[in-house]
Amino acid sequence: MTVPAYPAGRSLLAGKSVVVTAAAGTGIGSAVARRCLEEGARVLVSDHHERRLGETAAKLAAEHGDRVASAACDVTSEEQVQALVSTVVERFGRLDVMINNAGLGGTRSVVDMTDEEWSRVLDVTLNGTFRCTRAALRQMVAQAGTGDGGAPGVVVNNASVVGWRAQAGQAHYAAAKAGIMALTRCAAMDVAEHGIRVNAVAPSLAMHPFLAKTTTDDLLAELTRREAFGRAAEPWEVANVMVFLASDYSTYLTGEVISVSSQHP
Repeated sequence: MTVPAYPAGRSLLAGKSVVVTAAAGTGIGSAVARRCLEEGARVLVSDHHERRLGETAAKLAAEHGDRVASAACDVTSEEQVQALVSTVVERFGRLDVMINNAGLGGTRSVVDMTDEEWSRVLDVTLNGTFRCTRAALRQMVAQAGTGDGGAPGVVVNNASVVGWRAQAGQAHYAAAKAGIMALTRCAAMDVAEHGIRVNAVAPSLAMHPFLAKTTTDDLLAELTRREAFGRAAEPWEVANVMVFLASDYSTYLTGEVISVSSQHP
């Protein structure tokens, strides 16, 4: 099926300050950073890969000027995560939206998986999301207590349908993504009294060059076959749902995980 036309921005995030982790390159992170800018936000893009981050930030800044900032961050480092939140506040005055996109995958049977492989995926994907969520929520709670008239903050996490569905070789990644879903639900309850919302998306298959390099052609063909539209999602199609969750069009949604998928059994 043909990919639909790329939609124009509608100012859904006008004036909001957004952080996107793992935003370098050509995947969901860079797509959601671009969509947030097109919707009127100020965006701080972050990634642990400094060269690619610089290239991504320069390209976005050429199109959107001083509404773009960047800061390197390894989400396995609490110190760097704290610095990331401090940077967005220093640059843009506040943090309105945290989009946690950082994650690490891989394919390995449980039979052959090492402790190091398990721990590395969990530390980047689940613990990294926890660290960034915690830092963002502390800032958002503090902002809510100032009475500055700003809207309550929003956290949007990137989970995956493998948090619900079994797939061989994905035990570490699936466990991490299922953990993100649980973290999303519980964190949402912790900050609901402040009006802060925490939600997640769960994509099935979003095609980008890095995925093509790390996944076999046979597996990609099988996963694509299972999609109702007969194709993978474009990264911007997942980004659109993240933008919706970050926007004032979803003010009654919190603790939810939205499947961005056309997959069938």
